[in-house]
Amino acid sequence: MGVMARWWMMSCAVGLAFALYACQTTGNSAPSQPPADTTAPPPSSEPDSEIPVFRYRIVNTFPHDKEAFTQGLEFHDGYLYESTGLNGKSSLRRVELRTGRVVQIHRLANEFFAEGITLLGDKIYQLTWQNGVCFVYDRKTFNQLTQFRYFGEGWGLTNDGKHLIMSDGSATITFRDPDTFVEVRKITVRASGELVKNLNELEYIEGEIWANIWYSDMIARIDPQTGVVKAWVDMEGLPTPNRGLEDVLNGIAYDRQKKRIFVTGKRWSNLFEIELVAPTHEPNNQ
Repeated sequence: MGVMARWWMMSCAVGLAFALYACQTTGNSAPSQPPADTTAPPPSSEPDSEIPVFRYRIVNTFPHDKEAFTQGLEFHDGYLYESTGLNGKSSLRRVELRTGRVVQIHRLANEFFAEGITLLGDKIYQLTWQNGVCFVYDRKTFNQLTQFRYFGEGWGLTNDGKHLIMSDGSATITFRDPDTFVEVRKITVRASGELVKNLNELEYIEGEIWANIWYSDMIARIDPQTGVVKAWVDMEGLPTPNRGLEDVLNGIAYDRQKKRIFVTGKRWSNLFEIELVAPTHEPNNQ
């Protein structure tokens, strides 16, 4: 099966998975992950082989808090910085890589559902899902410095050293001024001409935006100028036993000094350092 076809099937599965989960909730219960626009794009008429597909090799496995509903992940000066979601459980954390031990934590008020984070200079920016608030903290102390308001949902956040780069669960990525949070420009993400929706946690790696695709094991590598998906990273097969419906791949961090890539997911007990394996080009007749 071609990559675009499998991606299309996973997009269809998003709607089914959300519907099944919704049927299990009662009263005021609500899914702990935003219900995205789950309309699946039609299968592309262009060959899958036009977009290279990378696989991975696990280099190291590290412990990860299995109660952490990972929404954002960063690496800086030997530590992981993590944003965890859910109302009443949202937090900002500094975590030891080797042990998974939380060495510093800031807990958000119960009404906030935290989402993506990014570090720029001496500041940490943290999105919220439907609260329309981006919190700005001092990187060392976690003291709140200010906050910004925005319209719509907040999902993933990263930066290119100049602008904040934000996803909202759609196919749109927005570049924002870090001093004002004002929108600078937008890109629409497409693969083989089709919209790529459900863009979730983001990381900026060597001139590309990497994006988790919600409810899938695929990571899109996106051209920040055009929005075109330059490559896929297929993370299928990571050893993540006892995954629940919502415990999806979500969390990409990059060590710029040592060129290391880390991935994890919501309530996963492990975090993985990976290396990319040479891309494959799948025949169209599979």
